[in-house]
Parts: sequence; C-alpha cells; structure tokens
Amino acid sequence: MPQRPDRGAPGAWLGAADFRPGFRFAREIEDALTGQVLRAEGTVCFTPDAAGLIYAESGRLHLPGRAPMQAERRYLWRFEASGVAVFFEDGRPFHHFVPAGQGAGSDHPCGSDHYRVAYDFTRWPCWTATWRVTGPRKAYVSRTLHEPLA
Repeated sequence: MPQRPDRGAPGAWLGAADFRPGFRFAREIEDALTGQVLRAEGTVCFTPDAAGLIYAESGRLHLPGRAPMQAERRYLWRFEASGVAVFFEDGRPFHHFVPAGQGAGSDHPCGSDHYRVAYDFTRWPCWTATWRVTGPRKAYVSRTLHEPLA
C-alpha cells in the first residue's frame, strides 16, 4: 500500500473536502485515427453523498466543423485507505487512483478497448487527468486541466 504523507507535505494525500466546491476544466482530445483535435470546457462540481463524492461534469464539446454541443457525465468517487475508487453512475467499477503527487491510476478494460489514466496533483489546486485509449476502433489521448472555481 502506498505511503500517506502528512497533510501539507509535498505529495500529501487529498481528501474529499479538498475537491469542493469544484473546478473549471479544459480538455483536449487528440484522435489518432481521424487526425482531429476535439476540445471541451466547463465545470466539475463535487457533491457529498453517503459514501464519498458525486463528480458531475457539465460543459461544451467542440468538434471540428460542427456547432458546440452540451456534454455531461457523472461518476461516484469513494475515498478509501488505498486511494480513490471511481465508479460509473450506475455503480459499476471504473478505476482507482491515489490522490497525491503524480502517478498512474488503474487501467480500465472495456471490451476490446483499453483505458489508461494518469493523474497529476503536483500543482495543486490545479490538477490534470490524462487518458490514453486504445482499441480496434479507438486511438486517442484526452488531457484535462482542472483549475479551482473560486
């Protein structure tokens, strides 16, 4: 199990309260199959529930040559001794990560597709999540920068 640094030390673990009230996000998605770069921006709000936080993302997705479209997604974040377990809104497991420093989260296989995430909290309260997605019909990198709302 990873070592938990003292609160306030470099690489200190972040808790549920650290993510509230929320963040602005800017995302760039580089699609290697189409050669397109998609962009999205919006907000991520964290709301407490009985077992952790509800991650609610709302924004606008910009596709080349098209009008922007509304995009939303929700996840459940459960803070555990070994890190944060992330679940889809319907309760299915998604991935796990350590809320400190910089490092990889767990991989997420989805059929023949493979999702790999890396989180970086070294510039807290700004943080990033980078997804590398591969599969027979998928090959993209999604980079998201989160900055505090306040």
